[in-house]
Amino acid sequence: MARITVEDCVLRIPNRFELVLTAAQRAREISAGGVLTVDRDNDKNPVVSLREIAEETVDIEELKQDLIQSLQRHVEQDEPEDEDPDLLTLGEGLGAMKPEDALARKSLIEEEIVEEVLTVGEEAIEEGADIAADETEADAGAAEEEPKE
Repeated sequence: MARITVEDCVLRIPNRFELVLTAAQRAREISAGGVLTVDRDNDKNPVVSLREIAEETVDIEELKQDLIQSLQRHVEQDEPEDEDPDLLTLGEGLGAMKPEDALARKSLIEEEIVEEVLTVGEEAIEEGADIAADETEADAGAAEEEPKE
């Protein structure tokens, strides 16, 4: 009886590989307690699923979508989430910083760098270093080293 059922199903789903996958999905649904749409007649679930497909008592497109969803490992979400508050909380416990904390720390580091540069510059001036003269001498020295044509 199964061979006749397969030949009937090929009229509904021409691709035999797709037919096997769809019938297997329906057989899994029946095993999970799905409602039968045809009499069982002492047949096993795969044969019943083929008979349902052949008699068009089940929605084939719905079976295909259920199959695709069952095989997907990553399900795409319609709405992208900005940030997961649970991950932020978890990250705090591990020593990770919130973005606003990282920006605050960056500005503190920049302030420290500016203070260090000013301090070094002030110390140099106090010791009598002539910064402008040093720059002029360096430029002049570079000009003398260039070969003249």
